[in-house]
Amino acid sequence: MTNAYITVSHPSREETVINKSRFIGYAAPCTSESDALSFLQEIRDEHKTATHHCYAYIIGENSGIMRYSDDGEPGGTAGLPMMDVLRARNIVNCCVVVVRYFGGTLLGTGGLVRAYSQSAQSALNAAEIVRMEQTSLLSCELPYQVWDKFRYTVEQLHVMIRDVEYSNIVSFILAVRSCDKDSLMPKLLDSSERMLKIHSEEESYEAWKAK
Repeated sequence: MTNAYITVSHPSREETVINKSRFIGYAAPCTSESDALSFLQEIRDEHKTATHHCYAYIIGENSGIMRYSDDGEPGGTAGLPMMDVLRARNIVNCCVVVVRYFGGTLLGTGGLVRAYSQSAQSALNAAEIVRMEQTSLLSCELPYQVWDKFRYTVEQLHVMIRDVEYSNIVSFILAVRSCDKDSLMPKLLDSSERMLKIHSEEESYEAWKAK
């Protein structure tokens, strides 16, 4: 993908009971349809005795692949509401699966739509929504005497520091959104009193907290 997009950062599982039926919602990041289908199969294998395994997923730039299934529930009461949740939140490269163990009480069309929608929402919230953006990863070094000041500036500018190593100097990876790099680097250099050394740079898609 060439543009920023919203997805989930890690797999999740959330369970609720509605009128004696168990609804277990799962969400996972998927970068291809084969990833989504593999995730779905894992859930099916884990819940072989479940009454329904309903799902929805959106994969690719411009939502190129969109699939959903009611898996035996009345048409439009499960997979489509789950798909609507993904679309309403602009989430892509993600698969949501809701497993139902029927508890003996019919929920009706409206009840099913609410149950599957809520289960999908809960699973997505538990998975943490992030924004994947083109990011410059800078391999850096900095003397200790300016480290605290530099780190404070980084926090204020919403830049990320990772892989910190302490020796005679501080070595770390500085992650800056590529679109912000030109405007932020002068501030970062100033905060380091021009002592920041950048040894290498590469571009990557990285997860940032969704606003």
